[in-house]
Amino acid sequence: MKSVLDAFISSSEEAIFGDWLEGLAIHVCRIVYGGVKSATPGIDLEFERDGIRYLVSIKSGPNWGNSSQVKKMVQDFVSAKRVLHTSNAKVRVEFINGCCYGKSKADCRNGIYFKYCGQQFWEFISGNKSLYMDIIEPLGRNAKLRNEEYQDKYHEILNVLTKRFIDQYCDPSGKIDWAAIVRLNSSYETSK
Repeated sequence: MKSVLDAFISSSEEAIFGDWLEGLAIHVCRIVYGGVKSATPGIDLEFERDGIRYLVSIKSGPNWGNSSQVKKMVQDFVSAKRVLHTSNAKVRVEFINGCCYGKSKADCRNGIYFKYCGQQFWEFISGNKSLYMDIIEPLGRNAKLRNEEYQDKYHEILNVLTKRFIDQYCDPSGKIDWAAIVRLNSSYETSK
Protein backbone atom coordinates (compact mmCIF):
# COMPACT_ATOMS: atom_id res chain seq x y z
CA MET A 1 0.00 0.00 0.00
CA LYS A 2 2.89 2.31 0.76
CA SER A 3 4.29 1.91 -2.77
CA VAL A 4 0.90 2.57 -4.37
CA LEU A 5 0.29 5.60 -2.17
CA ASP A 6 3.81 6.96 -2.78
CA ALA A 7 3.43 6.59 -6.57
CA PHE A 8 0.05 8.34 -6.50
CA ILE A 9 1.33 11.16 -4.30
CA SER A 10 4.46 11.61 -6.40
CA SER A 11 2.40 11.96 -9.56
CA SER A 12 -0.05 14.32 -7.87
CA GLU A 13 2.71 16.43 -6.32
CA GLU A 14 4.45 16.76 -9.66
CA ALA A 15 1.24 18.00 -11.29
CA ILE A 16 0.45 20.38 -8.42
CA PHE A 17 4.02 21.72 -8.29
CA GLY A 18 4.11 22.11 -12.08
CA ASP A 19 0.81 24.02 -12.06
CA TRP A 20 2.06 26.20 -9.22
CA LEU A 21 5.32 26.99 -11.02
CA GLU A 22 3.40 27.82 -14.20
CA GLY A 23 1.17 30.20 -12.24
CA LEU A 24 4.20 31.80 -10.60
CA ALA A 25 5.91 32.29 -13.97
CA ILE A 26 2.79 33.92 -15.45
CA HIS A 27 2.44 36.15 -12.38
CA VAL A 28 6.09 37.27 -12.54
CA CYS A 29 5.86 37.99 -16.26
CA ARG A 30 2.57 39.89 -15.77
CA ILE A 31 4.25 42.21 -13.28
CA VAL A 32 7.38 42.79 -15.37
CA TYR A 33 6.22 42.64 -19.01
CA GLY A 34 2.42 42.61 -18.84
CA GLY A 35 2.32 38.89 -19.65
CA VAL A 36 -1.00 37.06 -19.66
CA LYS A 37 -2.26 33.50 -19.40
CA SER A 38 -2.87 32.57 -23.01
CA ALA A 39 -6.27 31.55 -24.35
CA THR A 40 -4.54 29.81 -27.26
CA PRO A 41 -4.54 25.99 -26.93
CA GLY A 42 -1.13 24.64 -25.87
CA ILE A 43 0.25 28.09 -25.04
CA ASP A 44 0.55 29.06 -21.37
CA LEU A 45 1.97 32.58 -21.46
CA GLU A 46 1.95 35.47 -23.93
CA PHE A 47 3.83 38.72 -23.69
CA GLU A 48 5.47 41.33 -25.86
CA ARG A 49 8.94 42.76 -25.43
CA ASP A 50 11.12 44.77 -27.83
CA GLY A 51 8.60 44.40 -30.66
CA ILE A 52 8.47 40.61 -30.41
CA ARG A 53 5.40 38.63 -29.37
CA TYR A 54 6.49 35.65 -27.24
CA LEU A 55 4.27 32.59 -26.93
CA VAL A 56 5.50 30.29 -24.18
CA SER A 57 4.67 26.69 -23.32
CA ILE A 58 5.72 26.27 -19.68
CA LYS A 59 6.95 22.89 -18.41
CA SER A 60 8.41 21.92 -15.05
CA GLY A 61 11.76 20.59 -16.30
CA PRO A 62 13.69 19.92 -19.50
CA ASN A 63 12.73 16.24 -19.88
CA TRP A 64 9.01 16.82 -19.61
CA GLY A 65 7.58 14.68 -22.38
CA ASN A 66 7.91 11.96 -24.96
CA SER A 67 8.27 12.55 -28.69
CA SER A 68 4.49 12.63 -29.23
CA GLN A 69 4.06 15.30 -26.57
CA VAL A 70 6.88 17.41 -28.04
CA LYS A 71 5.33 17.00 -31.50
CA LYS A 72 1.98 18.20 -30.09
CA MET A 73 3.68 21.29 -28.61
CA VAL A 74 5.23 22.06 -32.01
CA GLN A 75 1.81 21.62 -33.68
CA ASP A 76 0.34 24.05 -31.14
CA PHE A 77 3.07 26.56 -31.98
CA VAL A 78 2.42 26.19 -35.72
CA SER A 79 -1.34 26.66 -35.21
CA ALA A 80 -0.77 29.74 -33.05
CA LYS A 81 1.57 31.20 -35.67
CA ARG A 82 -1.03 30.69 -38.39
CA VAL A 83 -3.70 32.47 -36.32
CA LEU A 84 -1.41 35.36 -35.35
CA HIS A 85 -0.20 35.95 -38.89
CA THR A 86 -3.78 35.92 -40.16
CA SER A 87 -4.83 38.56 -37.66
CA ASN A 88 -1.70 40.74 -37.74
CA ALA A 89 1.01 40.18 -40.36
CA LYS A 90 3.33 42.81 -38.82
CA VAL A 91 3.89 40.97 -35.54
CA ARG A 92 7.17 39.06 -35.15
CA VAL A 93 6.49 35.92 -33.14
CA GLU A 94 8.90 33.75 -31.16
CA PHE A 95 7.95 30.44 -29.55
CA ILE A 96 9.51 29.35 -26.28
CA ASN A 97 9.52 26.03 -24.47
CA GLY A 98 10.14 27.40 -20.98
CA CYS A 99 11.29 24.95 -18.30
CA CYS A 100 11.12 26.09 -14.68
CA TYR A 101 14.21 24.11 -13.67
CA GLY A 102 17.14 22.42 -15.38
CA LYS A 103 19.69 23.59 -17.90
CA SER A 104 19.69 24.25 -21.62
CA LYS A 105 22.30 25.48 -24.02
CA ALA A 106 22.39 29.22 -24.59
CA ASP A 107 19.98 30.07 -27.42
CA CYS A 108 19.00 26.42 -27.80
CA ARG A 109 16.80 26.43 -30.90
CA ASN A 110 14.74 23.33 -31.65
CA GLY A 111 13.12 23.86 -35.04
CA ILE A 112 10.61 26.68 -34.66
CA TYR A 113 11.10 27.30 -30.93
CA PHE A 114 13.74 28.17 -28.37
CA LYS A 115 14.15 26.14 -25.20
CA TYR A 116 15.03 28.06 -22.03
CA CYS A 117 15.51 26.21 -18.76
CA GLY A 118 16.14 27.16 -15.15
CA GLN A 119 17.97 30.45 -14.67
CA GLN A 120 17.71 31.25 -18.37
CA PHE A 121 13.90 30.84 -18.32
CA TRP A 122 13.30 32.88 -15.17
CA GLU A 123 15.58 35.66 -16.44
CA PHE A 124 13.78 35.60 -19.81
CA ILE A 125 10.34 36.19 -18.25
CA SER A 126 11.50 38.65 -15.56
CA GLY A 127 14.67 40.41 -16.68
CA ASN A 128 16.19 39.37 -13.33
CA LYS A 129 19.26 37.14 -13.60
CA SER A 130 19.02 35.97 -9.97
CA LEU A 131 15.25 35.36 -9.75
CA TYR A 132 15.69 31.58 -9.97
CA MET A 133 17.62 31.73 -6.68
CA ASP A 134 15.45 34.41 -5.09
CA ILE A 135 12.33 32.21 -5.25
CA ILE A 136 13.97 29.19 -3.61
CA GLU A 137 14.18 30.50 -0.03
CA PRO A 138 10.44 31.25 0.33
CA LEU A 139 9.61 27.88 -1.27
CA GLY A 140 11.81 26.02 1.21
CA ARG A 141 10.41 27.93 4.18
CA ASN A 142 6.83 27.15 3.15
CA ALA A 143 7.64 23.47 2.55
CA LYS A 144 9.19 23.11 6.02
CA LEU A 145 6.11 24.61 7.68
CA ARG A 146 3.80 22.13 5.95
CA ASN A 147 5.96 19.00 6.28
CA GLU A 148 4.75 17.96 9.76
CA GLU A 149 1.07 18.37 8.78
CA TYR A 150 1.75 16.41 5.58
CA GLN A 151 3.42 13.53 7.48
CA ASP A 152 0.45 13.23 9.87
CA LYS A 153 -2.06 13.08 7.00
CA TYR A 154 0.14 10.69 5.03
CA HIS A 155 0.22 8.16 7.88
CA GLU A 156 -3.53 8.47 8.45
CA ILE A 157 -4.26 7.73 4.79
CA LEU A 158 -1.73 4.89 4.69
CA ASN A 159 -3.40 3.28 7.71
CA VAL A 160 -6.89 3.58 6.17
CA LEU A 161 -5.75 2.13 2.83
CA THR A 162 -3.87 -0.71 4.50
CA LYS A 163 -6.91 -1.61 6.62
CA ARG A 164 -9.19 -1.58 3.56
CA PHE A 165 -6.76 -3.74 1.61
CA ILE A 166 -6.52 -6.29 4.44
CA ASP A 167 -10.31 -6.31 4.93
CA GLN A 168 -11.07 -6.76 1.22
CA TYR A 169 -8.13 -8.69 -0.22
CA CYS A 170 -6.67 -10.84 2.56
CA ASP A 171 -7.95 -13.97 4.27
CA PRO A 172 -8.21 -14.11 8.10
CA SER A 173 -4.58 -15.28 8.39
CA GLY A 174 -3.35 -12.21 6.45
CA LYS A 175 -2.57 -14.07 3.23
CA ILE A 176 -3.31 -12.07 0.05
CA ASP A 177 -6.28 -13.31 -2.00
CA TRP A 178 -4.72 -12.88 -5.46
CA ALA A 179 -7.84 -14.12 -7.25
CA ALA A 180 -9.83 -11.26 -5.69
CA ILE A 181 -7.22 -8.76 -6.86
CA VAL A 182 -7.24 -10.16 -10.41
CA ARG A 183 -11.07 -10.00 -10.44
CA LEU A 184 -10.90 -6.37 -9.25
CA ASN A 185 -8.42 -5.46 -11.97
CA SER A 186 -9.67 -7.53 -14.91
CA SER A 187 -13.20 -8.88 -14.47
CA TYR A 188 -16.19 -7.19 -16.04
CA GLU A 189 -18.20 -8.40 -13.06
CA THR A 190 -18.20 -6.00 -10.14
CA SER A 191 -18.64 -8.50 -7.30
CA LYS A 192 -15.72 -10.01 -5.37
